[in-house]
Amino acid sequence: MQDYDRPAVGVIDYRTGNSQSVGYALNFLGVPNRLLTSPDDLDGIDRVILPGVGSAGTTMEYLSEAGWPDALRERVVDGDMPFLGICVGLQVLFEASEEQDARCLGWIPGTVKAFDGEQVRVPQMGWNQVHRSSDHPFLAALPTAGHFYFVNSYYADPADPADTAATTEYGVPFTSAVARGNIMATQFHTEKSGPLGLDLLERFSNTPQEELCPR
Repeated sequence: MQDYDRPAVGVIDYRTGNSQSVGYALNFLGVPNRLLTSPDDLDGIDRVILPGVGSAGTTMEYLSEAGWPDALRERVVDGDMPFLGICVGLQVLFEASEEQDARCLGWIPGTVKAFDGEQVRVPQMGWNQVHRSSDHPFLAALPTAGHFYFVNSYYADPADPADTAATTEYGVPFTSAVARGNIMATQFHTEKSGPLGLDLLERFSNTPQEELCPR
């Protein structure tokens, strides 16, 4: 049973996202959650998830039209609200993406690049191994290597290797999770990755903030 006295986890709901799937996973875990359609819905929210399916440019267009970049920067970057990006929700954290030549949020230095379609099938679709490379509390309880579910044609290339929390091989080694203080993100779909993915959602949602978000 959900504890409705607890602050809810907010899931940003937009037309190219997989917000409903993330909400179902949180419901399964008993985590109070609410879909957010505009920054005005952030009242009563203490953590936020940005899921994503589709393209970086289209995602940024929606977020900008709805006023999310400024609202999220105030709460997450300038504040200390825990943030989780999923799939395209990871990619838009970077400065720019080759997909649609998109300018992104720029919270993490680096760019998003396309897989080489002559070397691997694009998009990558299915299970692949994720190698943990960080002791950030978000990932610390995971095994050093585990399998997670991916659907992606692009991958993030952080400028600072310290932002990489996990790596995966698909033609090239790439960053499959990032973690920097209160900002966390996975290229794989946590909500579709079985017990390991649900464990990450549970850790993000229920770990006390002072333990989850090292400074």
